[in-house]
Amino acid sequence: MLNIAAVCLVITALLAYLNHRFVGMPTTIGVMATALVFSLALVALNALRVARDLHQYEESLLRSINFSDVLMQGMLSLLLFAGALHVDLSELKAYRWPVGALAVLGTLLSTLAVGYGMWFVLPLVGLHLPLIYCLLFGALISPTDPIAVMGILKSAGAPKELELVIAGESLFNDGVGVVIFSLLLGMLESGVAPTPGQGFELLLHEAGGGLLFGLVLGYVTFRLLKSVDNYQVEVLLTLAAVTGGYALAGELHVSGPLAMVVAGLIIGNQGRALAMSDTTRRYLDMFWELIDEILNATLFVLIGMEVLLVAFSANELVAAVVAVAVTLLARLLTVGLPVGLLQRVLKLPQGSWRVMTWGGLRGGISVALALSLPAGMERNTVVALTYSVVVFSILAQGLSIGYVTRRSVAPR
Repeated sequence: MLNIAAVCLVITALLAYLNHRFVGMPTTIGVMATALVFSLALVALNALRVARDLHQYEESLLRSINFSDVLMQGMLSLLLFAGALHVDLSELKAYRWPVGALAVLGTLLSTLAVGYGMWFVLPLVGLHLPLIYCLLFGALISPTDPIAVMGILKSAGAPKELELVIAGESLFNDGVGVVIFSLLLGMLESGVAPTPGQGFELLLHEAGGGLLFGLVLGYVTFRLLKSVDNYQVEVLLTLAAVTGGYALAGELHVSGPLAMVVAGLIIGNQGRALAMSDTTRRYLDMFWELIDEILNATLFVLIGMEVLLVAFSANELVAAVVAVAVTLLARLLTVGLPVGLLQRVLKLPQGSWRVMTWGGLRGGISVALALSLPAGMERNTVVALTYSVVVFSILAQGLSIGYVTRRSVAPR
């Protein structure tokens, strides 16, 4: 495990250097694009019977890494906490209702729109996927990835209020999406559809329990931070709260992602204002910013390299284009349209619906959920479609969101 981590960090550092020195893209996009190009070059060379050893080494390295476990049980808790730590709760509070509606209703409606849309369209391109797998694809692809969104929003130049809504939605909707995905996966494995009451009960237990557990975890950590004045101990307490809290959330069968977001909001607001000295704030911010940057870069390198393990048939290549279109259309209908109709009520700038639609980036969480499906041809198809949407989202949408923002809304 240590050797694998060392290799991943070395590759990430080298690609980050190459991107910074010669390419000049934002770090997360640049390292992913570089890793993707390098991996595709190895595929081409391997087909020509050149550099086959290098191709085999990268493939064996990727097969030794359980991407789903690495992200969902390792990186995710740290990245979500780091992202929530810098969100101003007093400003986000003013948009709590639209953020809540987009995170819950928007994710649910998008799951249905993408699922049924793919179920209807895929046969037209010669690909048949059972409805339950189409809905699973809808559930895993509908939530925007907070890791991708918050990293790229920093350089997009969106007005503060719009950035708050996008960041708030992305922090909470992935927890909702994971719960919906788990419910559908349970249906697939048991062959029995739960009643609406059972579905609501699971949503309440997972999501509501995660929010409540996050409140308790954040408050307990806040009290501990307030009782000491030693930045080394306080940074260590936050790290322990994240890693231990996420593990405990899993044992309690409540949403760990939502718990980390709530805990991060409490510690980043009440904790920062009432429980930390200036020295602690500086070191805490530096520590979590470094964690965020390092893990983000490593995650996006892994996403770029994963192309070696994704097999595409001719029909799936066409279906990938369809999946991108269906996902964007669902985002427009379930987020862009409501925001456009209610932007005056929500007090958002004119043209916010375009940024909300195009800024719905997907990332590692979607890939991790797709890889957690039971082995089979259906899983392979879902993984291929998911990977295609994620790559398009990060490269095409991520690189152009700044331009879309500048053209759509006034700069802040």
